[in-house]
Amino acid sequence: MDELASPTHPRMFSLQKIVEISYYNMGRIRLQWSRIWEVIGDHFNKVGCNPNEDVAIFAVDSLRQLSMKFLEKGELANFRFQKDFLRPFEHIMKKNRSPTIRDMVVRCIAQMVNSQAANIRSGWKNIFSVFHLAASDQDESIVELAFQTTGHIVTNVFEKHFAATIDSFQDAVKCLSEFACNASFPDTSMEAIRLIRHCAKYVSERPQAFKDYTSDDMNVAPEDRVWVRGWFPILFELSCIINRCKLDVRTRGLTVMFEVMKTYGHTFEKHWWQDLFRIVFRIFDNMKLPRAADRAEWMTTTCNHALYAICDVFTQYFESLNNLLLDDILAQLYWCVQQDNEQLARSGTNCLENVVILNGEKFSAETWDKTCNCMLDIFKTTIPHMLLTWRPVGAEGEHYATHGLSDKQLDSISQKSLDIQSRSDDQHSISSADRVAAENRRQNQHATAPAVFEDSSRGRPPTKIQEQRLFSALLIKCVVQLELIQTIDNIVFFPATSKKEDAENFAAAQRDAVCEADVSVETQDQGMYRYLTSQQLFKLLDCLLESHRFAKAFNSNNEQRTLLWKAGFKGKSKPNLLKQETSSLACGMRILFRMYTDESRQDAWEEVQRRLLK
Repeated sequence: MDELASPTHPRMFSLQKIVEISYYNMGRIRLQWSRIWEVIGDHFNKVGCNPNEDVAIFAVDSLRQLSMKFLEKGELANFRFQKDFLRPFEHIMKKNRSPTIRDMVVRCIAQMVNSQAANIRSGWKNIFSVFHLAASDQDESIVELAFQTTGHIVTNVFEKHFAATIDSFQDAVKCLSEFACNASFPDTSMEAIRLIRHCAKYVSERPQAFKDYTSDDMNVAPEDRVWVRGWFPILFELSCIINRCKLDVRTRGLTVMFEVMKTYGHTFEKHWWQDLFRIVFRIFDNMKLPRAADRAEWMTTTCNHALYAICDVFTQYFESLNNLLLDDILAQLYWCVQQDNEQLARSGTNCLENVVILNGEKFSAETWDKTCNCMLDIFKTTIPHMLLTWRPVGAEGEHYATHGLSDKQLDSISQKSLDIQSRSDDQHSISSADRVAAENRRQNQHATAPAVFEDSSRGRPPTKIQEQRLFSALLIKCVVQLELIQTIDNIVFFPATSKKEDAENFAAAQRDAVCEADVSVETQDQGMYRYLTSQQLFKLLDCLLESHRFAKAFNSNNEQRTLLWKAGFKGKSKPNLLKQETSSLACGMRILFRMYTDESRQDAWEEVQRRLLK
């Protein structure tokens, strides 16, 4: 070390000798050799990080030659000498910031892989560790070479020597995930995700290799090893990509994650699914994003996508997942409707509808109860009560948003604040009911980020901004109510059935010939009607009628509607909830009449009659 310490003229004589000594002593028995290497390896760690580049280059090149010689010997099972021998490469990569040296380390490792792959055993750990460190580099040539070699290992070496590499399978997946998360090289990111998908193929084709594999830290039951060492690392790393990366990369990660579940899920045990969904539901935990604009984008894109994918997986593996997951899925759908993000709220009700329509025939009575309760909860929490009580600031008996709502809550209310002013200019001549529908369609096409709102609100007093936030939250509640009414109709009778029935009844009425023969609409056995008990149907009816009562109360309160209209709620014409008032009642009537003509529900007829007359 003293010889190398001179800043201007370091002497490399002793370093050269150490290399030679190492070379000649390599033939000793492994136990002795590992003691020698403890000392010499540590020396190489220090020399490889020497500020003088010539010294460091000499050290790395010497290490390369020694490693090649060492690897030629191969390694016996249950030994870990390669791991100790290659550790200086890791140390130098971690500590030395010089691009030249880092590049050189990656080249040395690449050369080892290309010429000695068949002899490497425990050394794979160090190799992936070096590439993991290279993966987050900003230097293109370093990332490129490391990634090429990693790709070569995953596609070719794993194919030929899977048993030898299995110990570091997790490290390989982790390394690929690190490449995917390097935002500077998007093409590499996409290719890394493809390679993770490729790793899933190995796990699926060679479960026995994972079962047979034993190592010191394995206290895992043999039948769970393929999960712990194979599937879980793949799905976990994909979830990390989703949580860390920019939109296009995380979308690809999300797609691949669910592709893996859909393709290989039939081999998963029940308790594996439980572990897996703990990770999946973390996607919705977007409060970690500090900026409201990012949160809104996260909800509109990633949460939305994940929601539909979860429901697909649930439907595909309903038998295994029903008891495990239904409660969590209903809770997640309920959460989506609470987020004051219109697109996410719609997706929540849509997914609820899909889950029930696709699996309802297999639901037990208890499952139906849970589902109806979930709808009931969503209904109750999205009735926009404040529409009836809101007063502008300063008015008598004011009931203003800021009472009992902290700024933080208002922030969450307006996570996707739509600037109602700017929207109303686009649509002046449409009636309000149509406006909600038109808004729905527009919202589906592109959910506006709150940036619009922030711009136009800069010059406004804070009360005005809070007003806008509150209004946008109330508007989303109105939308959810309408969606839910439609959802109940679609679940009970199937989508499009009611529309067809309405059209036929309407045509008959126009012909003025409402006689029995004309209106024979085939209502039989459509939808989930026959799977629901009368009590459950009454529960849904309570929701519909409550929604109807609220809308009716609002529509008949002319003074309140004028007040809201003047304050800028929902545009150029006076706000109304006509569509909510009529569709909730129509759906309720439809259910009651259907029950009233259903012989199998005679025990409920008295109650049906009472409700109908009312």
